Amino acid sequence: MLADGESWSGIETALGCSSAYIQRWKARFEQQRLAGLFAQHRGRRVEKRTPKLEAKILEWTRRPPTDGSTHWSSRKLAKALGVNHMMVARVWKRAGLRPHRLERYMASDDPDFEQKAADVIGLYLNPPQHAAVFCVDEKTAIQALDRLDPVLPLAGAC
Repeated sequence: MLADGESWSGIETALGCSSAYIQRWKARFEQQRLAGLFAQHRGRRVEKRTPKLEAKILEWTRRPPTDGSTHWSSRKLAKALGVNHMMVARVWKRAGLRPHRLERYMASDDPDFEQKAADVIGLYLNPPQHAAVFCVDEKTAIQALDRLDPVLPLAGAC
């Protein structure tokens, strides 16, 4: 375009680029001629999101982080798996996961917890005839609402 007599502002408008961009390509052409117009960087290898890799990302998402933190970030999991963090983010988005928004289960130190939990679960699964079963949350400062975020799939579900 410069060789055809086009103005710099005309080239900027036509290509949607800056004058620095035009200058860089002009200098490359003047120094190396036609060879300067070919790509000088090989770029990075293309990463394909395969079903196997996607399953691995989802499997690791179910595990707690190894550094003691409460949840995985896309960058932290990507570093652990040796993949790009955007790939992890895309897999999570496709699966509808947001691990940073999930709350973890807290284990009880009550020695009778297992028996009490079995009684409560049994009441829900097999309530007495003509009975109403109510659940009361002890956290008075928190309003009990349905989950806005999906929970992680069960480990045996895959």
